[in-house]
Amino acid sequence: MTQIIDGKSLAAKIRQEVKQEVEALQREHDIVPGLAVVLVGDDPASHAYVKMKAKACKEVGFYSIVHEMPDTISQEEIVGTLEMMNDNPRIDGILVQLPLPKHIDTDRILEVITPSKDVDGFHPYNVGRLVTNLDGFVPCTPLGVMKMFEAYGIELRGKDVCVVGASNIVGKPMAALLLNAEATVTVTHIYTKDLAAHTSRADIVIVGAGVPGLIKAEMVKEGAVVIDIGINRLEDGRLVGDVEYDAVAPKCSAITPVPGGVGPMTIAMLLANTLKAAKQRIGR
Repeated sequence: MTQIIDGKSLAAKIRQEVKQEVEALQREHDIVPGLAVVLVGDDPASHAYVKMKAKACKEVGFYSIVHEMPDTISQEEIVGTLEMMNDNPRIDGILVQLPLPKHIDTDRILEVITPSKDVDGFHPYNVGRLVTNLDGFVPCTPLGVMKMFEAYGIELRGKDVCVVGASNIVGKPMAALLLNAEATVTVTHIYTKDLAAHTSRADIVIVGAGVPGLIKAEMVKEGAVVIDIGINRLEDGRLVGDVEYDAVAPKCSAITPVPGGVGPMTIAMLLANTLKAAKQRIGR
């Protein structure tokens, strides 16, 4: 029988744990974790994500602020705002909502953030620490997937894992985390010649390609674990993942739904990373 990996319930549990730790930090050290978000332009999805993040911050007792900027803003102005937040002792975590307008150099912007406040885990310093299996900030979505494996007792050591999608935000850090957990990892991408040849022999398939219905039943072996990171809105308004869920789920030992799977875990991990950054103020 297929086990449904309930990211919504697990995320709620993590948020409650964060809330309790925030209360203890405030009570014992007079510290309130602070998160600052830079939001550039009018992209509806970005605004929706930031609204969800602000709501989650309020729920756990964080201080949070959103710097909204027009899409005509210069790179220098964004850099100036980030440098100001780097120097602000009330701000423990800084994130820049992606994507940025085309005239902005995203890599340059992400490098401005102080690594100790880089709660998205995108700074090259934190990327390097992840790849070398040292402590640092890990991108929230891959970290959330690892927490799901842990919570559901899914063994990674020695398993064949296929990661579909090689983005800097999801695919590459996901692969690094899996390698650190001693899995055997295959990473596929848009130029992979025969995707099904890789997914069909994997014990675990993790897909984050942004293509609705990309993974079909014949591409997954019996008993595989399938983690669907994709979230796509169809013309009829439905939210679906990158996996043909109804066809694939009966073949799986465990699978994440969309919505209610990986999505809630991403914000939960952002809160956990910001709490971790706040603890650095007291050397914990």
